[in-house]
Amino acid sequence: MSLIRVVWGSASAPTEMASYDAALAAAGVENYNLVSVSSVIPAATAVEAVGTAPDLGPAGERLTVVEARATTAGPGQVSAALAWSQSANDGPGLFYEVAGETDANDVDRRVHEGLRAGQELRDWEFTEPNVVVESEQAESGTYTTALVLAVYGDSEPIC
Repeated sequence: MSLIRVVWGSASAPTEMASYDAALAAAGVENYNLVSVSSVIPAATAVEAVGTAPDLGPAGERLTVVEARATTAGPGQVSAALAWSQSANDGPGLFYEVAGETDANDVDRRVHEGLRAGQELRDWEFTEPNVVVESEQAESGTYTTALVLAVYGDSEPIC
């Protein structure tokens, strides 16, 4: 059975890109090239919320991800949420992501609403949803990024 790991992190730094890189480091995926995909979970795939990724292969390789990410310049708050639900009997599933310059409660509410809307488009019998929310306060003079990623399998060579 294939495995998708859900990881998350947040960080502050002096530039927008540096805060994103530091948030990726908090999630354990800073040394990979991320390739974003839409939000369908293949059949016969387990999804585990792990927080920080284990070693997924050599640095510089490609990781396939679904990404919820927001960055803000402080002061303010930034939040990201990723929800998922799979169909019964090891069928396919669905991720839904929401992020923005808002609080954790707002992204949690919106990610549930979005997931329900996506489920209504499909003729699958879904299990109960799972949600991970990452939220961080941004201090004045810094950039802060919050992110939640669904990482599909291990890394693969990029060339």
